[in-house]
Amino acid sequence: MKNLLIRVCFVCLLCNSCKSNETSDIKVVKLTETTKSWNGDILPEYPKGQPKVSILRITIPPKKKLEIHKHPEINAGVLLKGALTVISEKNDTLYLKKGDPIVELVNTWHYGKNEGAVPAEIIVFYAGIQGTPITVLKHE
Repeated sequence: MKNLLIRVCFVCLLCNSCKSNETSDIKVVKLTETTKSWNGDILPEYPKGQPKVSILRITIPPKKKLEIHKHPEINAGVLLKGALTVISEKNDTLYLKKGDPIVELVNTWHYGKNEGAVPAEIIVFYAGIQGTPITVLKHE
């Protein structure tokens, strides 16, 4: 998993360092770089096993709420459209607007809700291992 992240960083650096006329319009913006989730918790170490990367595009209609859930693996995303409120089991709250990044909570119950009038669309990248679910729903 570390090798994959190193390769991605290398490609970003390579693109950023290109200064020819063909690449002068390329712009790289770092949205986030952290060792912590959005509520300040330290991210866990990656588990051993076959790496698996999943990318989801999630659309939450206006006035809808996701079920309470947790993620057993590290994931991060960017809100593409709309607005989204994320609330943890401890009532930590994050308000996202279009373009905002999020580094999700790991193994902590939480949910998101769209309080707006337009759909909220987020793309989320999960870095885990094969055989581990990306989301676990809380059954009350």
